[in-house]
Amino acid sequence: MTLAIDARGLGKRFGTAEVLDGLDLAVAEGSVFALLGPNGSGKTTTINILTTLVRPDRGAASVAGCDVVRDPDGVRARISLTGQSAAVDEALTGRENLVMLGRLSGLGRRAAGRRADDLLDRFELVDAAGKRVSTYSGGMRRRLDLALSLVVATPVLFLDEPTTGLDPHSRLELWRIIGEIAAAGTTVFLTTQYLEEADRLANRIAVLDGGRIVAEGTAAELKSTVGGDVVELRGADDELLAELPTDGSVHGLRAAMDELDGLEASGRTGSHVAIRRPSLDDVFLTITGAGRSADRSRADHRLIETKG
Repeated sequence: MTLAIDARGLGKRFGTAEVLDGLDLAVAEGSVFALLGPNGSGKTTTINILTTLVRPDRGAASVAGCDVVRDPDGVRARISLTGQSAAVDEALTGRENLVMLGRLSGLGRRAAGRRADDLLDRFELVDAAGKRVSTYSGGMRRRLDLALSLVVATPVLFLDEPTTGLDPHSRLELWRIIGEIAAAGTTVFLTTQYLEEADRLANRIAVLDGGRIVAEGTAAELKSTVGGDVVELRGADDELLAELPTDGSVHGLRAAMDELDGLEASGRTGSHVAIRRPSLDDVFLTITGAGRSADRSRADHRLIETKG
């Protein structure tokens, strides 16, 4: 397997805070790799190191065959980056933004114009090409920002929480575009807080917690680590009243049903029971401990009741 990104033992400290503590990553060429983690877990710091914006305190990393410390210019020539905030000039039109970046990247006037028009069509921005970016919606700005990262083709594309703040329709549209980029052979490395996003797009997923990778695999492999089916008790309006992870065995399902019978006897009455497979939400909560309370824990396979 040829690696587009290879990181070993990365460490980074800001003041007294150890943000990364021996981070290892291996991302295959042509794949989509998603990095998940709670807020403050080091996702953006990881991207900043891999894109040469921040130097690691220890460890080594290469991107597209270039060392991020010894050959930062080589890395920058082989990557594109879309950060959490859209990096567009609001005073210019969408087309002017694209042409300007094309010219700055070394394209001739005609070539930059053709590339801009191709990207406007690909990202469904043709009707807004002549409008100032200050008039764009959030979803349009995000599409333009992603288009800017593709003005010059690079083997690796970094996306730092690319759909944060977008409405569901814009998020789905951006997922479609990212899927097309990956299908064309570009290696995509993304961080996200949307577990469905990772489930939908990524070939492999890594979970970052405490500055280290605590789990890695395909979505199916990660889901298999948290047990079998989840039994849910739902009310008349389909609201979730309680859920019980099980080990997937007949005995486990019977035990869960017995607990639900106990709820019924105590007055918590639901209209129906549903059974679902584990989700990435279950994986994330179990592995990182995010959202746990002292007396309620998915990892301990105890009852989780939703708050009214």
